[in-house]
Amino acid sequence: MNFIPADRYIADLMAEFDYAMDSQKASARTEPSRRSILKFGVAGAGLMLAFQLPTDAKAAPAAKGSKEFAPNVYVRVAPDGAIVIVSKGPEIGQGLKTAFPMIIAEELDANWDDIKVEQAMINQKLYGTQGAGGSTSIPLNWDLLRKAGATARAMLVSAAAQQWKVPASECVTDASVVTHTPTKRTLKYGELANLAATQPIPDEKTLKLKPRAEYKLIGTRKGGVDNVKVVTGEPLFGIDVVLPDMVYAAYEKCPATGGKAVSFNEAQIKAMPGIKDAFIVDGNGIVTEVMSGVAIIADSTWNAFKAKNALRVVWDESTASKDSWTGSRAKAHELLKKTPEKFPEKNGDVDATLKTAAKVVESSYEYAFVSHQPLEPQNCTAWFRGDEIEMWAPTQQPTRGQLAVAKMLGLPEEKVLVHQTRCGGGFGRRLMDDYMSEVAAIATRVKGPVKLTWTREDDFKHDFLRAGGFHQMTAGLDANGKLIAWRNHNVTYTADNKAPVAGSMRAGEFPVLLMANAENGQTMMPLVVPCGPWRAPGSNVTAFANQSFFHELSVAAGRDHVEFLLEVLGERRHLAPQTSGALNTGRAADVIKAAAERIGWGKAQPKGRGLGLAFFFCHAGHFAAAADVSVDANKRITIHKVAVVGDIGPIVNMSGSEAQCQGAVTDAVSTMMDLKIGFENGRVRESNLHEYPIVRMDKAPMNIEVHFIQSENSPTGVGEPALPPIAPAFANAIFAATGERVRQMPFSAQGFSI
Repeated sequence: MNFIPADRYIADLMAEFDYAMDSQKASARTEPSRRSILKFGVAGAGLMLAFQLPTDAKAAPAAKGSKEFAPNVYVRVAPDGAIVIVSKGPEIGQGLKTAFPMIIAEELDANWDDIKVEQAMINQKLYGTQGAGGSTSIPLNWDLLRKAGATARAMLVSAAAQQWKVPASECVTDASVVTHTPTKRTLKYGELANLAATQPIPDEKTLKLKPRAEYKLIGTRKGGVDNVKVVTGEPLFGIDVVLPDMVYAAYEKCPATGGKAVSFNEAQIKAMPGIKDAFIVDGNGIVTEVMSGVAIIADSTWNAFKAKNALRVVWDESTASKDSWTGSRAKAHELLKKTPEKFPEKNGDVDATLKTAAKVVESSYEYAFVSHQPLEPQNCTAWFRGDEIEMWAPTQQPTRGQLAVAKMLGLPEEKVLVHQTRCGGGFGRRLMDDYMSEVAAIATRVKGPVKLTWTREDDFKHDFLRAGGFHQMTAGLDANGKLIAWRNHNVTYTADNKAPVAGSMRAGEFPVLLMANAENGQTMMPLVVPCGPWRAPGSNVTAFANQSFFHELSVAAGRDHVEFLLEVLGERRHLAPQTSGALNTGRAADVIKAAAERIGWGKAQPKGRGLGLAFFFCHAGHFAAAADVSVDANKRITIHKVAVVGDIGPIVNMSGSEAQCQGAVTDAVSTMMDLKIGFENGRVRESNLHEYPIVRMDKAPMNIEVHFIQSENSPTGVGEPALPPIAPAFANAIFAATGERVRQMPFSAQGFSI
């Protein structure tokens, strides 16, 4: 049985991300009609609202007298004044569980202290696709959630107006209170809850959504709703799940992707302390679901891990990966010298323009494979009951996981009940739900609940890596130092000779759409080692080559780098299509100028100290970053300051957004300096964190200044786009300090350290 590579799955994910960047399509896809707004109410239960994407399914109320009807509601206003807001998306540390309720609470005009947040169950018929990735959560749900809050507010006002026998136009709301303006009478939302439940649902055309100038909650700083629970160690994460009579599982797969388990030392393993069972799982040959391996069931995770360490498995590796980083790297450098296999984007005649150029600049860049390594290893708990399965999963794509498990077990979707747990980091790794499928396969052999936990070594061996890659850059400058020709040949990887793995150039990469003579070329090499999205897929590596080379060009032209970038952007305009998913040169120029100002651009620096700046547009976010560093004679870098400026429209939670940018800087610095994954004979070389030196606290940048230009554009995400310009900003600063050009990631490959 040949295994199915991850590329098709990745291509689907990337298509979803691209789709979400078009805010108009996203709005059309998610805006509710009156028919999709469900109102629930029974005596004493108060007002409950749900927004449902178009479907034939209807939410049925529970038995008479029940205080709640179903876990699909977004807003519940109880008679005692408590307001419950349900967050539909996964919380992976990006602050979604706080941001979503803030959007609803803003339009509801609720007092934030009255709000209690609950995590939604997975129910695609009620919520649509529930997932988080690609910085799409806010743009996909912005209008939907605002209307949820505005509808609830309108019905509360209608109830107050009915009780007072006054026009609704005379009533205003604030801090969970309706006030009749002429008489100053007030009613709290809780006092109106039961009457509000009897009001007709307003036509969405009559809803009055707030302009940004009237926001009271959005844009403020609010701590995460789970912060206290996180710091006090309450059980929120998938790895915390404990159920009665639960058993514990470990799963060993072939270290070379595609290998199949033939036999193992079964008698020895089953005789070990605490071991209840051990068996081979054939798998379904889909790398994002269940690859063949050996499952161990024990009375504790510790005993399962001990037995796993004692495993001696005979693997059939006839169809397994034989990939070699050393070999593919050598091949890539040969391919860079040749004409690209294809040209996804090509404007004008680059060859002819280069012949007329006063100066031609050429450089090659490369970057290594890297791993995700979220703090919480992959895990999932499942309870199979024959005709249904219940799961507790820390996943970024619970809907996809639910569908995969349903298909694998031959169950209807509604028979796969998924509880969303908080995720201990994701960064794209938890877009894959292999651990959900694995535990589902194991659970069919177990009576009662079973928790599967990966080891850190498993996370290294079976990650979906950020792909390495290579770029040959060529550009032409005229006599005045103006950029007139651009060529970028990207050598990347593919598993099926179709779409490249998530680590290559995205469509419309800067600056091709801005130039008359420019082209992006691509050549792909075969790869079996699984790869996948890693924070700001594609852009995280392309930006390094692209923006570092731009600095080479400004130096070659004898021009100020900021001035050079602004010249390429040209006049203020929005590139087609006219949506938030397209580059706006004015917004780009604004963030570049602001970053330059905040880093002190243009000021003379002492010897060994330099400033660097870079810009990149990705995931609908315009971001510039600037770095101030010193480099000593031993090539050790001291980070004085990092400035990040972004335009992603109005900020929902300033605290969370700043934290995302600060985290992006730290993540980028860690990755660009030291992190790399190698593989030979299909096996990942690094086994644990001692061989993968994620930046320690004493080396992390401490002075990070974050600034947002809060434009009137629709809001977009912040988790991805703040990261890509960091590495080139540092590379350019190192050149300014030392005169040495950094063309490899990690920078340690050229002897630099922090």
